[in-house]
Amino acid sequence: MGHFLVFLSATGFGLLTIFASFAYESGVSVATLLFLRFAFASVIFFAYLFLRIKKWSMTRKQLLSLVFLGCVLYTLQSSFYFLSVKYISTALAALLLYLYPVFVAVLSFFVNKERLSVPLVLSIVISLFGMVLVLGSPGGNSNIIGVLLALGAAVVYSFYIVIGNRVALKVPPIITSAFIALFASVSFFIWGVFTDTLNFEFEASGWLPILSIAIFSTVVSMFCFFAGMNLTGPTKASILSMIEPVVTSVFSILLLQEKMTYPQIFGGLIVLTGAILVVVAREKAKNAETGENSPVRAES
Repeated sequence: MGHFLVFLSATGFGLLTIFASFAYESGVSVATLLFLRFAFASVIFFAYLFLRIKKWSMTRKQLLSLVFLGCVLYTLQSSFYFLSVKYISTALAALLLYLYPVFVAVLSFFVNKERLSVPLVLSIVISLFGMVLVLGSPGGNSNIIGVLLALGAAVVYSFYIVIGNRVALKVPPIITSAFIALFASVSFFIWGVFTDTLNFEFEASGWLPILSIAIFSTVVSMFCFFAGMNLTGPTKASILSMIEPVVTSVFSILLLQEKMTYPQIFGGLIVLTGAILVVVAREKAKNAETGENSPVRAES
C-alpha cells in the first residue's frame, strides 16, 4: 500500500506540466494557473484541518517560516518550473528539476555541514554526466531560457527542502501544506495583479486542467506522498518518487506528441540513477552519524 500511494503521488506530480500545457492552450496565464492551483488546494487543506484536526497550534516563528516558504521559495520554484515548459519540452523540464537531490546535497554541505562522502560525490557526477547527454543530444530542444528556468526551479527547490525539513520536524505535514498553499496563492494573486497577468477570461476548456492540477496533482498527490512515506519511510518514498519524470516523459509523448532521442532517454536514465544514488548516499551518511532517518523530500 505504501508503494502504491507513493506511485500514485508521483503520477499526480508527474502530470503537473502536462495539465499545464493544456491550460496554456486554453489561454490560461501562468499567474492565473498557479493562483487558482494554490487557492483551490488551500481551501481543501484547511477544510480538512477544521473537520479532521480540530485542535492545532503554531508558534509565531513557525508561521513566519511558512510565510517565507510559501510566499518566496515555493512561489519562485513553481513560477520557474511552469514557465520553463513554455520554452522546452515537459520531459526535459522534469529531468532538469530532478537534479534537485544534487543541489540539496551540495547545499546541505555548506548549510548543515553534512559530509560529502566519496559515494555521494560519484553520485553527483553521474547525475551531471547524464544531464550533459540530455542537453547535448541532437534535437534536444535545449532553449537556453527554458533550461535556465528549469535549473532555477531545481535550485530554489533545494533551498525549499533544506529549510522546509527543519520546519517539518515541528509542524505536521498537512498543516505545513495548507499554509504554504495559502501563502503561495496570495503571492501569485499579488504577482498577477501587479503584472496585469491575472486573467480569468480564458476558454471554458481551461478549467479541466486547472482543477486536475489543484485536486489530483496537488492535494491528492501530497496526501498520498505523506501517507505512503509513513508506511515506507522517507528514503524509500523519495526513491520511488523518482518515477515522476518518467511519467511526465511518457505522457508528453502520448498526449503532447513530444519526442525524445535515444541519447536523451539514456541520459535521462543516468540522471535518475544518479539522483537515487545521491539520496541513498546521503541517508547512509546521516544514519551513520545519528542512527535516525530524516526527511529527504518535500512536496512538489
